[in-house]
Amino acid sequence: MYYSNIKKWDIADGIGVRVTLFVSGCTNRCPGCFQPETWDFSYGQPYTKETQEEILEALSREFIRGLTLLGGEPMEPENQRELTGLLRRVRERFPEKDVWCYTGFTYETDLRPGGRKYCEVTETMLDMIDILVDGRFVKEQKNLMLSFRGSENQRLIDLKATREKGEVVLAEGR
Repeated sequence: MYYSNIKKWDIADGIGVRVTLFVSGCTNRCPGCFQPETWDFSYGQPYTKETQEEILEALSREFIRGLTLLGGEPMEPENQRELTGLLRRVRERFPEKDVWCYTGFTYETDLRPGGRKYCEVTETMLDMIDILVDGRFVKEQKNLMLSFRGSENQRLIDLKATREKGEVVLAEGR
């Protein structure tokens, strides 16, 4: 896996001050994407054990609320396989911090069994994510007044509540 950027103090991609990892690789290729360079799976730098340690160190600061994954596309199977290991370490070391993940794929159709981006680690990865921001960016539905998303079709899903209830539960107040 490659990544394009790590922000150690991000306030735009989730509630509170966050560490944000921008992974590389995306097959959605949404028109109007804010960083189309990340569509290339080899863009940026290789993700290594040192990269993982850098992220964990940044998360260790008391004022950091959690980790956000975006891209590119974290839910591409190639990226899921690597990110699952990172999320395991985050959950072990920082159980009090939350995890947000942005995906252009849709929870019910793409990330469930039989979905086009479902793979052997998808369930494990989803179990470690608190908020899933799903749906492709749609330029015609762009709305700068929305919190934590770019177009009106995108949803902030409370994954824990969704998985308990068996149907999509939107994060409150969003």
